[in-house]
Amino acid sequence: MLRRSVEGGCIIIDGKTVIYGIIGHPVRHSFSPAMHNAALREAGLNGVYVPFEPPPELLPEALAGIRALGIAGLNVTVPYKEAVMPYLDELAGDAVLYGAVNTVVNHRGRLVGHNTDGPGFIRALREDHRYNPAKGSALVFGAGGSARAVAVALARAGCPELALVNRRVERAEALARVIFEATGIKVRVFKWDSAGSDLADFARRAALLVNCTPVGMAGKADADFPLPEALPGKGQLAYDLVYNPPLTPFLNRAARSGAEIANGIGMLLHQGALSFEIWTGRAAPLEVMRRELYR
Repeated sequence: MLRRSVEGGCIIIDGKTVIYGIIGHPVRHSFSPAMHNAALREAGLNGVYVPFEPPPELLPEALAGIRALGIAGLNVTVPYKEAVMPYLDELAGDAVLYGAVNTVVNHRGRLVGHNTDGPGFIRALREDHRYNPAKGSALVFGAGGSARAVAVALARAGCPELALVNRRVERAEALARVIFEATGIKVRVFKWDSAGSDLADFARRAALLVNCTPVGMAGKADADFPLPEALPGKGQLAYDLVYNPPLTPFLNRAARSGAEIANGIGMLLHQGALSFEIWTGRAAPLEVMRRELYR
């Protein structure tokens, strides 16, 4: 039996310890292990949550290892939210609509994928920022797994007008079609380096601006966001899914205009709480998880 210190607490690793984790590349920057280990301790569960960082070429073997070793549950982060889907046995809930998986449960060797990103994002907006998605238009940067979850969730929550900004326009257009077919909301698409005034006009009147790309993440190269220098600021919320570092170039840019800003800690908290409940069948100790993230 091995005793290990986890974020200032003490857990016991033994033959009955249940293993959970997060898989991504990179993932060493993640705050999820601290948050989930605190939740497991608070719930009195014999479990531990660890990071896994397989390179992309070894993702199939990593998923096979999860299955074979009986690892009970995973969070999935970039760049694997879509890539894991072919290796799962089942997609539950809205994972098919979201087109991405951020939570995996191992049911006796059967891997089931869920998506708590979309619901977690909406909870963060409503509970942490008192923001109603039906308030006004939203501009979403990106068209990958996280962007799809955010955009679909916003449309389903009543956002009246959506626009996507992406380097690969065809990918954003495909996502726009998915959203329209699922919700009836028409989505505008802009190219990342668009020089036209339409994108600037949309950004100025958007109530919500969301970065769903890894630009600004610790260890990633920065890139300029196609935002006008002068945003209205007042009445706008700029939300960056990146949370490490806590203040990204995107948020700095928005803050200079006086917009309310938020990094991805709130979404991390709420999607993590939903994942915890899926894995354990217990209510997540939300305030304990929140305190751990904001330490």
